[in-house]
Amino acid sequence: MPKATHIKVELPVSHLKVDTAQSRMKDRVAGLQSQGNKPGVSPEVAFRIKFQIISNKIQMAPNLDQVLNNLKDEIVELFESERITIYVIDGVKRELVSRIVAGKNIHDIRVPVTATSIVGFATYKQRLVNIEDAYDPEELKAIDPNLAFDDSWDKTSGFTTRQVLACPIHFHKYLLGAIQLVNRKDNRPFTKMDEHFIRELAKILGIAMYNLKRAARQAGNKFYYLLQNHSLTQKELKNAIIEAKKRRESIESYLIGVLKIPKKEVIESLAKYYEVPGVLFDPNRPIPTSLMRKGKEAFMKKNLWVPLESDGGKVVIAVDNPHDIQKIDLIKQLYPNNPLDFRVALPGDIIDFIKHFSLEEVRNVGDIDDILHELQREAENDEETEEEFDESDSAVVKLVNKIIHDAYARKASDIHIEPYPGKQNTLVRIRIDGVCSVYQTIPYNYKRAVVSRIKIMAGLDIAERRMPQDGKIQFKKYGGLDIELRVATIPTQGSLEDIVMRILNAGEPIPLANMGFSERNFNRFVELITQPYGIIYVCGPTGSGKTTTLHSALAYINKTETKIWTAEDPVEITQKGLRQVQVHPKIGFNFATAMRAFLRADPDVIMVGEMRDKETTAIGIEASLTGHLVLSTLHTNSAPESITRLLDMGMDPFNFADAILGILAQRLVRTLCKNCKKTYHPTREEHEHLIERYGRYEFEVDFPDLLTYREDMTLYNAPGCIHCNQTGYAGRMAIHELLVATDEAKRMIQMQARLEELKDQAIKDGMRTLEQDGIKKIFDGFTDLKQVRKVCAA
Repeated sequence: MPKATHIKVELPVSHLKVDTAQSRMKDRVAGLQSQGNKPGVSPEVAFRIKFQIISNKIQMAPNLDQVLNNLKDEIVELFESERITIYVIDGVKRELVSRIVAGKNIHDIRVPVTATSIVGFATYKQRLVNIEDAYDPEELKAIDPNLAFDDSWDKTSGFTTRQVLACPIHFHKYLLGAIQLVNRKDNRPFTKMDEHFIRELAKILGIAMYNLKRAARQAGNKFYYLLQNHSLTQKELKNAIIEAKKRRESIESYLIGVLKIPKKEVIESLAKYYEVPGVLFDPNRPIPTSLMRKGKEAFMKKNLWVPLESDGGKVVIAVDNPHDIQKIDLIKQLYPNNPLDFRVALPGDIIDFIKHFSLEEVRNVGDIDDILHELQREAENDEETEEEFDESDSAVVKLVNKIIHDAYARKASDIHIEPYPGKQNTLVRIRIDGVCSVYQTIPYNYKRAVVSRIKIMAGLDIAERRMPQDGKIQFKKYGGLDIELRVATIPTQGSLEDIVMRILNAGEPIPLANMGFSERNFNRFVELITQPYGIIYVCGPTGSGKTTTLHSALAYINKTETKIWTAEDPVEITQKGLRQVQVHPKIGFNFATAMRAFLRADPDVIMVGEMRDKETTAIGIEASLTGHLVLSTLHTNSAPESITRLLDMGMDPFNFADAILGILAQRLVRTLCKNCKKTYHPTREEHEHLIERYGRYEFEVDFPDLLTYREDMTLYNAPGCIHCNQTGYAGRMAIHELLVATDEAKRMIQMQARLEELKDQAIKDGMRTLEQDGIKKIFDGFTDLKQVRKVCAA
């Protein structure tokens, strides 16, 4: 194209109107179209006329998204490119979000505002970028040493990016987004004229976007964020306002209940409008006892506010309208000595908070609320040092018992007691489904008393604060529950000690059929555990359910004619018919000692809690070679890796190859909440991404019906609800990787093959990796890719 020059396009007088600005603009567009269609018009003039038409249409558009959708193909044609993407900025996440896209197989895209992509770099540096070859690293480095091209889209879509022209969109100091053109159709670089006009187009879009944003704010639209995110249209919002009024409910309730907009998105929109953080109902939030006592429940419900916590002297308040001055003044009168920090919350969530706090007080009279109030009263009435409050104090005894009771009731696996130096309160956290959450805070005066009380219950030395200690609590003699807790103390800053208690609740084994095995893995695992001799390992990190799986396997083969010995530390799950032994390493009774004893006790099956050293492993292999079935666990990441780990420990490869039956690797993934789980239609790219991660060949073999993308295809997600604490997840299940020791696999073990070779052979023999089993469970509706990737190696 020739060098850019400014020209003036004259409009016929007959097209000029004076009734409204919009009608004048329409006539101007019509005039330009007429002039552009005249014969003999040069390509340059025709280009400028087309550009002006696009510009005018944008300026007169009442709905920017709609007009851009209509114009995207015209813009692509004007610049003779293959693809255009117009992004808007997500200031919170520092990402560009595709708003308008044109081209083949294009869907929503999110790009960080960094140098990791061309358009991200252009936005970050607020400069135009013109790339002739996106795959030429030297060209990219010449622009900026940190500039990189993100080819992930090319890999998943099959599209090949060559030329890129990217320009930020802003209005004065406000960064609003970016526009990106990809690939000229003649395969030539984008020209100086292209650069000039993409800048002009970015300016026009900047003005239009800013005016749209300002208009929405001026209109006082609390749901502007939902409109911008395409979660809601103007028509739907208008209808929601009318219908909510008819139903005598809030607009927010209508949006969530009828239009099924996720509660998180609604509260985020309100937070942006009120310019304060948002908060959702959390049934696990610590009870703000002293704060609740200062206000009446009826007053809080009527005015829709509730205190949440005291944070560094500030009182955090959830309220439906942080801009209601009269309401704010009333709240300030209740807390005259504290600065207030407001959060916006939905009316329904505020009522839920009030009910939850109130019910908790009624339900736990004499328990956590009353106990903490008693502790606070004692602290206020006693001016002596914190050491004067000792572990025998009745309130301290009740508090520790209550913490353990509540953690067990909530199905927590661990309790963390975390004291802080000085006058900072002690934090109590509990781990549920693998995730820690705050349970309660304890007045700082009692940090040593609480720690000492737990140490006494665990039989530890309360005077020793410099060294870690381990112990156990038989809780039945203290609190009624027949559970055992494993206690670990760790010295921390300020001569303090953290305490972590693992709840080892005794229970029945889970039936093997309920362990979440795929049909193939279940059948082959049953074949392994019903063999008369050999060794089977279950591997995975701490807390991945290895012991649970072993006990389910033992329950399956636990028959009158079978003698089963187990060596465990500790004995967590008990079964009638098993002879279960608790090892005591401190007195020399370890796993190796127990196994030697078992071999003299006529066993059919031996289960060892863990093979953590060469001696125990060697005895296990020897036992399996002398006619016994041996089951144990290993702390390894995958089934093939377990083989190399055992060989590295010095096991004889020939004996090991003869002994091994199979190795089961497993992880626990969080499952979607059953109360809010719903189906959705995946995009073609999402479907393709799952296939690529699974492996196209294996996917075609395992799921031929799912290989082809269909319009009726469904996956599952969960937006969050009160039952799952708004997380979308509740409970966990196992994903598995089962390596069966075939003849070829045994031969490779004898040859001490490399890890990659062992893995390839296992896959040929039918093994599916942890991630593949996780993806199967995604299609089955149990979990999602985020949780699978979180527990699987990349």
